[in-house]
Amino acid sequence: QRDTPILAEQIKAKNMQNKDHWEKVYTTKAPDSVSWFQAHADMSMRLIRASGLGRDAALIDIGGGASTLVDDLLDDGYAHVTVLDLSAAALAESQHRLGARGAGVKWVEADITRATFEPHSIDLWHDRAVFHFLTTQEDREAYVKQVLRALKPGGHVIMATFGSNGPTQCSGLPVMRYAPDELHAEFGEAFTMLTHEEQMHHTPFGTDQQFIYCMCRKKTT
Repeated sequence: QRDTPILAEQIKAKNMQNKDHWEKVYTTKAPDSVSWFQAHADMSMRLIRASGLGRDAALIDIGGGASTLVDDLLDDGYAHVTVLDLSAAALAESQHRLGARGAGVKWVEADITRATFEPHSIDLWHDRAVFHFLTTQEDREAYVKQVLRALKPGGHVIMATFGSNGPTQCSGLPVMRYAPDELHAEFGEAFTMLTHEEQMHHTPFGTDQQFIYCMCRKKTT
């Protein structure tokens, strides 16, 4: 069902507002001065390796524009990496940092709830600190539909969001907080929970933020 003209305009306006917010963040702040900065995505890398996927697997990092996860993936030999972000400035930061090393990475500037994916084209979907910004049911449902479309049967999803005791706001925006079972419930019965872990993230400002990491597998039937 297509959006009505009025709804389509409302969605477009909201998307532009979101994009403007994140472009401002990444054009006015150094990458290592935002609260979610990690020098290395150690927890994510450990879970990615635990998935057992080969180095030729297709991986996507959602909202990973300025993240160093792509650096770690390339260092570890992963050859098919996609980085998707709403912010062109965030993507440019990683492209500049990687230089020629980033030539083999697929860089996608898009809103994850509206992006276009080839069906069953992704082996592993990684998201640290995007999903918890989706505060409406409509956006969360749109996100899950994207995962269902893009992920291969048997593929893995690694989601990291603020935990139940995490912040209620981030970057001036409201966020959702989750216990592992609540996060799994957002994705539904099509996914089997494999493991979940808690991490206390130490921000550049000297504060701590509770994250939960959940790894699920998409069922084959």
